Amino acid sequence: MASIKKEALITMYTKMLTIRRFEERAVRDYGEGAIPGLIHSYIGQEAVAVGVCAHLRSDDRIVSNHRGHGHCIAKGADLRRMMAEIYGKKTGYCKGKGGSMHIADFSIGMLGANGIVCAGLPIAVGAALAAQLEGGDRVAVVFFGDGATNEGAFHESLNLASIWRLPIIFACENNLYGANTPIRDVMRLPSIAERAGAYAIPAAVVDGNDIFAVHEAAQDAVATARAGGGPRFLEFRTFRWRHHFEGGYFPDLRPKDEVEAWKEKCPIKRFEQRLVTDGVLNREEQESINFQVMSRVEDAVKFAIESPFPDPEDALNGVYSE
Repeated sequence: MASIKKEALITMYTKMLTIRRFEERAVRDYGEGAIPGLIHSYIGQEAVAVGVCAHLRSDDRIVSNHRGHGHCIAKGADLRRMMAEIYGKKTGYCKGKGGSMHIADFSIGMLGANGIVCAGLPIAVGAALAAQLEGGDRVAVVFFGDGATNEGAFHESLNLASIWRLPIIFACENNLYGANTPIRDVMRLPSIAERAGAYAIPAAVVDGNDIFAVHEAAQDAVATARAGGGPRFLEFRTFRWRHHFEGGYFPDLRPKDEVEAWKEKCPIKRFEQRLVTDGVLNREEQESINFQVMSRVEDAVKFAIESPFPDPEDALNGVYSE
């Protein structure tokens, strides 16, 4: 922690809290019927997105997945345009046509979330190849869950990244379940990170609920990729607090005591306690940050509610095909 400046610590804490408050509001509004489509909550995994993106520049590219709000916020996306998109409004990032799972902002290097499991990995490999061909030291990062690692595209992506020594970080958010299926039931290896060894990609298993562990592991991986050292694989052990998606058409079958045990390992609470203990923040400062974050989220909701829906004639605008 001593190597991280106070300003950076406060920024990371603020971003983690912003993700939590944004998601809590999105979950609430979805439950009240104000938001169409689907919402996959990122609550519980905030340390991964923030700890990784803390080392990225705006010209570095990331690719997300269906649980992507946290990655967007950590990379610097605008809360108003995000909330408007989730609400299906014309002022959203994709003019209300993409919804929760397809938010993108190329200006900050956010190439988009993706509703198809594992579909982000080939896109990120392409982004890393582009960075290599462009020269310079840009990197690409792809966030994906444990479920993606049993798809064929996962293995193809790691193989290409390895043989071409691409500047990419594979950030696996292992929240232990693919919907209701435990990872232990669909994989014999003790860790997903071991799969990277088959492609000669250095890998590590990291406590995904410890912002300092995430920050340190990502720092090394990004620095290596920038220096031309090829890909790195990071498996972040974490846990989602909510069901696979809101308003689920099937029940959450995860043991309740397991869910509650992971809530006790809340990444934000752990970070708060450390910041207070080390004198970085006091309680009044924490309350002030929370108030500011809540105000920004409320402003985003107000913007979304007051924004217009797309017109019917907008259906084919911005749609490209051959």
